Amino acid sequence: MPVKIRLSRHGKKHSPYYHIVVADGRAPRDGKFIERIGHYDPTTNPATIKLNFDKALSWLQKGAQPTDTCRAILAYEGVLYKNHLLGGVKKGAFDEATAQSRFETWKSEKLAKIQSKKDMLSKESSLEVKKRLEAEAKVKAKRAEVIAERNAKMVEEEKAKLAAKEEQVEETTPETTENPVDSQENPQPEN
Repeated sequence: MPVKIRLSRHGKKHSPYYHIVVADGRAPRDGKFIERIGHYDPTTNPATIKLNFDKALSWLQKGAQPTDTCRAILAYEGVLYKNHLLGGVKKGAFDEATAQSRFETWKSEKLAKIQSKKDMLSKESSLEVKKRLEAEAKVKAKRAEVIAERNAKMVEEEKAKLAAKEEQVEETTPETTENPVDSQENPQPEN
């Protein structure tokens, strides 16, 4: 029975989420599996990987073959490097304490790289937000200027209209200053 360490897809359309499983190589992708040893979410940046390190290492030592993607995940988590070091201990190239110290130095360097990437991403996102806010402030300022100009023109037009109405009222006022009683003609019907 060829045993493989591979991904089993879950999640919804355009939002994949994978389980890392140990399964028979002849079983369907999302079908029957022997054991689930972790999960992988590629939609986050950096990708979220949760792996049971000891189970993955034991399955590798038993001869399970990882697929290409799972091999990359196991290398990222250090399972393949630990398996390599344990192979050196088994052959007598160095002792287990040396292997453990090498693995710990590798792990600390890896964590430092991951943290620096997270810091860089957060810094870039904060700079991007700052740039967007500045651009939005510029757009708001331009809009405010346009609105102020439009309002000033409207106020001037209103003043001009009021002045024109006042002139019309002044022109028509002398004509209507005559005796209003005389101007009213009330013809009374004759009986």
